[in-house]
Amino acid sequence: MFGLLAAGIAGICGVYTHLQSRKFVGQRLRYTSLVEKPALGLFAGVVAMVVAAPVVAILPIVGAGTAMAIGAGVGTGVALGVKDSKDPPLLED
Repeated sequence: MFGLLAAGIAGICGVYTHLQSRKFVGQRLRYTSLVEKPALGLFAGVVAMVVAAPVVAILPIVGAGTAMAIGAGVGTGVALGVKDSKDPPLLED
């Protein structure tokens, strides 16, 4: 039961990190040369996974898959944020 609850909370955190990283890259990093790097999403995902690994190691309920899910959420968010910054939405009246 606790494992299911922990997996649900990790899923919600993964979606939240995806949305926040996509928004940050699309708005704040739009004018930097860092956005032009093709492997930016992969790099951000790996860094997020490495940062989440010690926290996951302390908690006995969750496993390494949780850190990988958080890393995947951040990586895909950054990758889609880069895509959004290259194709900004048009302003319509």
